[in-house]
Amino acid sequence: MSFDRLGLTLPLLQAPMAGVSTPAMAAEIGKAGGLGAIALGASDTAAASAMIAETRTRTDRPFNVNLFVHAPPRRDPVVEADWCAALRPAFAAKGAEPPRELRAIYPSFAGDDAMLAMLIAARPAVVSFHFGLPDAARIAALKAAGCLLLASVTSLAEAQAAVRAGIDMLVAQGYEAGGHRGVFDPDTPDDRLGTLALTRLLAVRSGRPVIAAGGIMDGAGVSAALSLGAVAAQLGTAFIACPESAADAAYRAALMGEGAAHTVMTRVISGRPARCLPNRFTALGEAITARVPDYPVAYDAGKALNAAARARGEHGFGAQWAGQGAPLARAMPAADLVWLIAGEMRR
Repeated sequence: MSFDRLGLTLPLLQAPMAGVSTPAMAAEIGKAGGLGAIALGASDTAAASAMIAETRTRTDRPFNVNLFVHAPPRRDPVVEADWCAALRPAFAAKGAEPPRELRAIYPSFAGDDAMLAMLIAARPAVVSFHFGLPDAARIAALKAAGCLLLASVTSLAEAQAAVRAGIDMLVAQGYEAGGHRGVFDPDTPDDRLGTLALTRLLAVRSGRPVIAAGGIMDGAGVSAALSLGAVAAQLGTAFIACPESAADAAYRAALMGEGAAHTVMTRVISGRPARCLPNRFTALGEAITARVPDYPVAYDAGKALNAAARARGEHGFGAQWAGQGAPLARAMPAADLVWLIAGEMRR
């Protein structure tokens, strides 16, 4: 399947945001002429299948399903115990205890045969990967099922690896982007390329169509990405405030608050670098010197701390991901926002 066969009337993709994007959001963006997305990385096979089915009841338009392809976490009982000890005072302030044992809560698609079988049967129009690439056999199987394959990359080296693997299109994730960095190996040096530089570099050097992502919030941003050689732009933070989003009231309020202008990159919430609105958890992380366990083991502790805080009415420990364009967020229905962006592009 080629990108043209998706039938988009606007070169706009909605970012697949785990915990935020929904089948309703994907359907509304498809209705408006863009490509909607659902995030399966935090779901097991049954939940992922149900999400695909629900999206198909809402729209006959193509949509993107996104998977996490992270390396298996390195389990170190000492590191994990030290991390829980470092978080213990924050738990105690909420009348709770850290987990006795941390879990790797999200499986990687790299070894998830049940998820692969479900996708081959479901045949979604677009499948995208974050944190890395699946093996050749999985890529070949998805291509044989007719899926267009996308991968997030943050450097030319990652883009070249994706091209060699047979990925059809590259999502150029600039350092401005909200949520988790798509770096294949979070422990190697990150050149922190911005969206502008990375998009242009890949448009000239990668040999694949490029989708620009990171800090893009409106029609001017989409047009700028196209002028750099991208075939489309991917927007995530722009849709968090839409009513179709699964973001809770506290997340929405933080997005519309002063902190939107001061996003931070942090590992402490999940174990991988991710851009977040500043909150109690990011401030806590700045004071902790203990080594953060690998993703998604650290996320088990982070989610437990957030749950303990929410039980006390405190919402400052959530994963409130957002990109550097956050102050430009607009609260309106997703389809209306897409149509508004299209008008801004024409102007």
